Amino acid sequence: MAVKIRLKRIGAKKSPFYRIVVADSRSPRDGRSIETIGTYNPLTSPAEVKIDETKALAWLTNGAKPSDTVRNLFSDQGIMEKFHNSKIGK
Repeated sequence: MAVKIRLKRIGAKKSPFYRIVVADSRSPRDGRSIETIGTYNPLTSPAEVKIDETKALAWLTNGAKPSDTVRNLFSDQGIMEKFHNSKIGK
């Protein structure tokens, strides 16, 4: 089972709000997810991002692949750097 970390849209029309979820890559965008690890609100200035860092690092360590947008959000929060630094020590 290929697991991805991606965005799940839950906002109303013309008012996007996203959950950052871990889901099977074969499931639909807004379908069933394994776990919710954060939220992303692009309408605020600056965009509001809340991520449970320990859950995100645990899923990345277990082999979950982030989507391009989630990878950018993780990089902005410093999670990708921590993930790469922890891999080098192993």
